[in-house]
Amino acid sequence: MRSSKPITVTLGSQQKSLEGRLQSGAYSSASEVIRAALRALDREEDAINEIMRLKIREAIDDPGSDIDADMVFERLERLHAERMKAEDGGA
Repeated sequence: MRSSKPITVTLGSQQKSLEGRLQSGAYSSASEVIRAALRALDREEDAINEIMRLKIREAIDDPGSDIDADMVFERLERLHAERMKAEDGGA
């Protein structure tokens, strides 16, 4: 018994890419191309997730002092007000 079921996929501009791979002989069916593409996408997502985990771990382990959220928002509001004032003065 099949563990997968047939699906219909509309590729749009990627259709030429699929056909090129079939014509080259690198793949013998559209299903092979799609499976290879999904494996590549899985690898890419796994790599991105690993990078994000490392970046988060770095941020958590950073010995630098924390910045209070209220202070950050005050700075942003001040910068925004200064930019708005500069734009009004330049008009």
